[in-house]
Amino acid sequence: MDHEHYSKERSASLDLLLRFQRLLVSKLYPGDCVGQAPNTYSPDLLGVGSLLKKYTALLCTHIGDILPVATSIASTSHRHFAEVSRVVDGDLTGILLPELVVSVVLLLSKNAGLMQEAGAIPLLAGLLEHLDRFNHLAPGKERDDNEDLAWPGIMGSFFTGQSCRNNEEVTLIRKADLENHNKDGGFWTVIDGKVYDIKDFQTQSLTGSSIL
Repeated sequence: MDHEHYSKERSASLDLLLRFQRLLVSKLYPGDCVGQAPNTYSPDLLGVGSLLKKYTALLCTHIGDILPVATSIASTSHRHFAEVSRVVDGDLTGILLPELVVSVVLLLSKNAGLMQEAGAIPLLAGLLEHLDRFNHLAPGKERDDNEDLAWPGIMGSFFTGQSCRNNEEVTLIRKADLENHNKDGGFWTVIDGKVYDIKDFQTQSLTGSSIL
């Protein structure tokens, strides 16, 4: 049902491009040519490989023009980023590119010689910088990177705290330390990777300890 829904939303030209892209991939998907030397590939197969390279070059040129503009607009605010992401997701960048990358990786794993002969992979590599700049604008990117890097049991402020960047002394509080402190009557809480002592605020709060 989701596939039918998105198919109806796509323009006819975009749908045609997607079908053409899948046709190219299917023609290159290995049959009897697996393990052949480069000089033994059939002219038809090499022709399809050349066509894939030209198609990839045109697609990358379009995306290379679109992404810098998208990045410039998305950097204005999180709301702008959300709107731009929605537009890009329905454009060639969001529909054709992901499937093309997966298909090329699949073809490369099946027949590396043919894909190297086709020469489409270096063209895709040229998009990495544009994609990286756009993705770095995503809200919560720092938190996600921090969670990937953090050691178990250590607060994330070890990696992203301002004091850490200034080479000042950082006090690390492990999860077990926090739990033991609170069991002994303390009231520490963690907000955005930093530990706060809100014991004094507890007596002033009208909301009660459970909400705190």
